[in-house]
Amino acid sequence: MVLSQRLTGFDVAELEATGLAEAYRAVAAQQLGPARYERLVGGAEPPDRGADDDLAAARAVTLLWYTGSWPGPPPFVVSARAYAQGLVWKAAGVVAPGTRAAGYGSWAAEPAPVAEVRR
Repeated sequence: MVLSQRLTGFDVAELEATGLAEAYRAVAAQQLGPARYERLVGGAEPPDRGADDDLAAARAVTLLWYTGSWPGPPPFVVSARAYAQGLVWKAAGVVAPGTRAAGYGSWAAEPAPVAEVRR
């Protein structure tokens, strides 16, 4: 979880609150393979920019957290819940489109200032 925290900018509690940490761990382990997965999560620091394979793995995990999808090949969405819990929506301070109604007249309310949406 420490790597995911560093890659996403969200703290461990926020990541665990999505309820998807175990599912994402399983997807990453399966898609990256045992050696590449261990190299990625076993490092004390985020991957070196010079290591293309490790950097691609880190980007894939970051995309997984933010969008609920794995970039592939082939690309796929983990689940409807993963889409709805994507960090991109939390960072923007909105709910994922098509997941729940915003409420009558919500369009008329002024959006929250950016500083209040995400620190």
